[in-house]
Amino acid sequence: MAVTSLSGAFRHSRCCRHKIWQLFLGPLTDSVSKSYSSYRRPGSLPEKKPSWRKIDFSFKKGIDTLKTQLKLLMQETKDHLVGPEGRQFTEYILEQTKVVWVFRTQEDLKKWVISSDVEIGGKSEVYLTLSRNNQTALLYGTLNTEVPRDGETQYSGYCSMRSRPLVGSFAKKKYLDWSNFNCLYLRVRGDGRPWMINIYTDPYFSHHKDDLYNYFMFTRGGPYWEDIKIPFSKFFLSSRGRIQDNQQPLWLDKARLKSTLGFTLGDKVNGPFQLEIDFIGLINDRAHTEEFAYEKYYLNP
Repeated sequence: MAVTSLSGAFRHSRCCRHKIWQLFLGPLTDSVSKSYSSYRRPGSLPEKKPSWRKIDFSFKKGIDTLKTQLKLLMQETKDHLVGPEGRQFTEYILEQTKVVWVFRTQEDLKKWVISSDVEIGGKSEVYLTLSRNNQTALLYGTLNTEVPRDGETQYSGYCSMRSRPLVGSFAKKKYLDWSNFNCLYLRVRGDGRPWMINIYTDPYFSHHKDDLYNYFMFTRGGPYWEDIKIPFSKFFLSSRGRIQDNQQPLWLDKARLKSTLGFTLGDKVNGPFQLEIDFIGLINDRAHTEEFAYEKYYLNP
């Protein structure tokens, strides 16, 4: 018991020292804005510059960041005293619909990050802007399946859009509790291409960090908007692009990790694409009673 308590105290003190030290090395948001991909192209040399040389030592920035984080902490404390997400508990528990993401300003677009096969040497292009009336998000670009000539990459041709992870005061991870809802609801206008919707969850073990839940979104094209409702029970588990044999339902109370929600296009059709998104929300459909759409394997303990 003494060894356990000492090790726990050591980890806690080390974590506290790390948080305090970060305040004087620059804004905490820098750690969130780093690249989401640690991929290094085959044949490229590893970066030899030590990590400590990249640190921006600034006492003034540290003080300003400390003030900002303390304000966030005070606001989080007030919201916690009021109820979940700063609302009354009765209002929170009886909620039937919720809009999670809208696209009206540039600040709304900054909550998302786009990527393509350029990271692995591909030639696809993707862009994210506001529409002409500044009421929707326009995701467009060109898909190119040409494989990089590096001798190792075998497949190419994808574009994606992912939401940034939510963080609280002092860079703490924030949960998105979706347990009151059973369906994902989107209002989109596409060009007829199929998209893959990805939901990232927070794994308990590190070897599950590449796990995500997927389902398909088929756009019909044309000038008309399309309301799409996808039950969470339809999402299937995959890891590094491979569907897993041992399927488990999505944990809606821990729908958080790198990007929470993402859209991926990889239909192997070269050419331009376009997807316009009005909003992304959640609903609680009382008529939908399915818990999980796929077979689960119960193993002996």
